[in-house]
Amino acid sequence: MELLNIECLGKRLRLEGSIAGWQQLYWDNQLVSQKSASASDQAFHIHSFELTTHTSVPTETNTNDDETVKPSIGSLPVRLEIDVNWQPFQLDYCLLIDDKTITQGQRTVEEIERQTPEVAAVKTQKLSVVGLASLGFKLLKSAKVVKVLFAGASVAAYSWLFSFQFALALIGCLMFHEYGHIRAMKHFGMKTKGIYLIPFVGGLALSDERINTRWQDVYISIMGPTFGLILSIICVGLYWITGNIFFAGLAAFNALLNLFNLLPILPLDGGHILKSISFSMNSLIGLIACAAGAAIGVFISYSLGLALLGFLLLIGSIEIIVEWRGRHQSHLLPLDRYGQIFSTVWYLLTVASLVGIIWYFAASGDEMLAIPLQILGS
Repeated sequence: MELLNIECLGKRLRLEGSIAGWQQLYWDNQLVSQKSASASDQAFHIHSFELTTHTSVPTETNTNDDETVKPSIGSLPVRLEIDVNWQPFQLDYCLLIDDKTITQGQRTVEEIERQTPEVAAVKTQKLSVVGLASLGFKLLKSAKVVKVLFAGASVAAYSWLFSFQFALALIGCLMFHEYGHIRAMKHFGMKTKGIYLIPFVGGLALSDERINTRWQDVYISIMGPTFGLILSIICVGLYWITGNIFFAGLAAFNALLNLFNLLPILPLDGGHILKSISFSMNSLIGLIACAAGAAIGVFISYSLGLALLGFLLLIGSIEIIVEWRGRHQSHLLPLDRYGQIFSTVWYLLTVASLVGIIWYFAASGDEMLAIPLQILGS
């Protein structure tokens, strides 16, 4: 990830690095210094390099008053001192040129979240068949044709399973869920590309910008199910007020859709959330705690008769634990201890609330309202 981007002699000096310890320093997009990954917890690094300088030195000639200019090539020593603490994140830097301090400062999590990483220019290539197809797809997206086609297909798909009115209501629930992701992206100042509905799958909120921290990943991912939970609670309230079974069914099926999104399986929201939490843990104790939590979740799921939920929870947890060893190679800034605890509590409360809504309506005796719980118990 991009840790630092400052001016140095009229060019950009950019530092890339990861929690694994490796760092690469670029001056004008040219690699000038690098540090390899290290198992040690060394936080202080010094990057040193030299820049070639061209100066003009006047020299005397044979004539009395004339002088000629002779080019002279020298070197200018540059040193960047970096002291970085990853949890909680804080980076102190000092730039020295010819042993003179030019600039110094500090970077925090908030600055990392708001930055737009520099991307090196990509060489243009001749258009191929694949390139033309990609360009055509982008044009379709810009014309919003894909959005309309996907939305129409989604309505048709859900109308085949339910009534047309209920299908439209479910589409509204999906849109509200994805709007939660959109609001979260805008919270971090990210530009969004809108919402795409995918038949039998759900929806997708897209952005042109990439995230820089694990907290951004958690927050953007969990806001969709959180908005979905809020909508289910509103539908429960409308059911109590009106007694209309339509709102009860909407609350239960919307809770089921959002609960599946919280499963710890990538690319679902739950996979991003739990991966960011577990990958932010630096010690073996963190991995053991993650595994123990997954085991408890599986046990509770099977004890309550939620066999499908327990099975998918087990598969997703194993996937995350297997990939845990490579967490230090990520370019995302990890969560601090407070962020890990807060994210875990938020995730568990959201899951428990959605399961509670499904369980509540399944106990009403209505066969249609019992379908979500039957799916979880299959």
